[in-house]
Amino acid sequence: MKFAFIAAEKALFPVTVLCDVLGVSRSGFYAWCKRLEPRRKASDAQLAAEIAAAHRRSRGTYGSPRVHAELRARGLCVSRKRVEWLMRERGLEARSKRHFRRTTDSNHMMPIAPNLLGRQFDAKAPNEAWVTDVTYIPTAEGWLYLATILDLFSRRVVGFAMSEQNDRALALAALERALRARRPKPGLLHHSDRGSPHASEDYRKALRERGIVASMSRTGDFWGKPQERTTVALALMCRFGSVRWTGSREAQNNRRSG
Repeated sequence: MKFAFIAAEKALFPVTVLCDVLGVSRSGFYAWCKRLEPRRKASDAQLAAEIAAAHRRSRGTYGSPRVHAELRARGLCVSRKRVEWLMRERGLEARSKRHFRRTTDSNHMMPIAPNLLGRQFDAKAPNEAWVTDVTYIPTAEGWLYLATILDLFSRRVVGFAMSEQNDRALALAALERALRARRPKPGLLHHSDRGSPHASEDYRKALRERGIVASMSRTGDFWGKPQERTTVALALMCRFGSVRWTGSREAQNNRRSG
């Protein structure tokens, strides 16, 4: 038990100091480490496989903090530092974020919901707060519109849809997909920009019928600070970030296969 404690803390304190405090010899500690080496290598190999799988599932977008969080969520007891070391040893790193064009048409006379979300970008439970956004996906034939709905607790996309038109049908398709996947209870906060698709009567009716509370950003300020906007940008990149589709049909086929 003492040797295990020293091994866990030796990155923060000198081994000599730890051994003196715990009343054990350095030679005994290093002999214990040597006996554990075969088991350690086998454990590292198994953990590295789990890390690589998590990295692949994110399409190369997860760095060590997010990989570590996913492993912990899957019930693996592992330190973030060990995950970081194994990823670095195997050359696994997060892919750089690319920029997406975004669009909001708020020039309309439809009702605008108050900004109830404010700057509270950390939810305490699933289906407590969703945020939605629309961005462009480049293809050789032009741009496609991608609507996404993100759960602020898990930072995962719970609903999305793609179309050549940025209209209420696109927004509703993403919402319906999220509702089918999550079946949230009444009281969920739904935050969006002030664009006409989300302000439309059809969209507001869909929210009301399910007891969902609408929230909209201030004019020209959906996410505010750049670091806050990365929530949706990262989620989009996880699925589409490194791909240049040859056409709209290929992009939409990929959407259906995901």
